Amino acid sequence: MKYVHSFRIRAPLDMVARFHRRAASLVTLTPTAAGLRMETGPETLSEGDEMSFSFRLGPLRIQWRARIEGVSSTGFTDRQIAGPFRQWVHKHTFNPVDSTTTEVVDEVQAELRHHPMWAAAGLSMWLFLPVMFKYRGEETRRLLERKVPSP
Repeated sequence: MKYVHSFRIRAPLDMVARFHRRAASLVTLTPTAAGLRMETGPETLSEGDEMSFSFRLGPLRIQWRARIEGVSSTGFTDRQIAGPFRQWVHKHTFNPVDSTTTEVVDEVQAELRHHPMWAAAGLSMWLFLPVMFKYRGEETRRLLERKVPSP
């Protein structure tokens, strides 16, 4: 399965990239209804770092561990190393449009587990992606655009 979401933000590339590499931004950019809790992780994400977090899916608390890969000035990838999917790779790409505008592209490739409970949990999460990424785009704009002076 593949999901792609993109949006533009009136903020320079370096500001957008720094914001997304902060581990705390994962919590900030997740709807509160998901009940996301950061268990372990560095303050700033670097190559090879791992983060552990959990979130609510109905009455269940789901544990997730991810490794950070391919860190550059224009993005990074988080890869599930333990969690609800058989495979989950989330590529974050930041493309400069001009000196004050950045396009953020999130590309997720995932594969459901074959176990009935985990397949159902993964499918529920997958169906929630459009809502989650719309929220992420709106929150990113709200938090970063107010910090950039108007031209």
